[in-house]
Amino acid sequence: MADTHANNHDYHLVDPSPWPFVGSASALALALGAVGYFHDASALWMLPGFLGVIYTMIAWWRDVIKESHEGHHTKVVQLHLRYGMILFIASEVMFFVAWFWAFFDASLFAGEVQQVARVEHTGGIWPPVGIEVFDPWHLPLLNTLILLTSGTTVTWAHHALLHNDRNGLKWGLILTVILGALFSVVQVYEYAHAAFAFSDSIYGSTFYMTTGFHGFHVLIGTIFLIVCLVRALQGDFTPEKHFGFEAAAWYWHFVDVVWLFLFAAIYIWGSVGATIH
Repeated sequence: MADTHANNHDYHLVDPSPWPFVGSASALALALGAVGYFHDASALWMLPGFLGVIYTMIAWWRDVIKESHEGHHTKVVQLHLRYGMILFIASEVMFFVAWFWAFFDASLFAGEVQQVARVEHTGGIWPPVGIEVFDPWHLPLLNTLILLTSGTTVTWAHHALLHNDRNGLKWGLILTVILGALFSVVQVYEYAHAAFAFSDSIYGSTFYMTTGFHGFHVLIGTIFLIVCLVRALQGDFTPEKHFGFEAAAWYWHFVDVVWLFLFAAIYIWGSVGATIH
């Protein structure tokens, strides 16, 4: 009888789960609450959807971790999980491409944006008149160094895990989480002292949408790494099976690379010839 129930393949047939439906319903409730908030409704309308999304993430990931501990994550399953993470990061790349496109379209054709004769390349006025930009060699440079250092510490944690160095794994993750939180604090401070607002011009809109979404991704990545740290402290992850940590490390490196493009394009190139705040 035992043989009749044995798996003769490397795949895992997932048990029926409520989380896709619960997650979709929660996301819809969150979106509707956000629409209401944008039309002067209370922000509390977003709370049920937000809590539903958070609960779905916790419960669904808990079930995935349970599947792994039960031995369902074979090498083939792990490979396909990696494929899924690669496709997710690819979709995130295209998301940021859209915001970079908006920034470069507005900056390279600044005259058209200001409803004057169309000019080519940087012949228009960019940033727009009256905009005082950030000094790229001040807080933006500091945040660049912080994020690059965090990429080094998460790589240290990864290599420590591969060599079964539990202390190196834990301290690498601790330092990465601290650096990620520090990056967010510096960015909040930068926003609080900005000389322009989101609605001031197309510069403000593209600047805050691009850097703001990146900051949101840093926050998500920091939470991702905190979850990995908690799991590492509980004894999870082995040199052979550690997809959850590997996915978090990939995501963090993606955040690193996006910031380098942001720093070079928006902070440095976008401030050439501009008034520094």
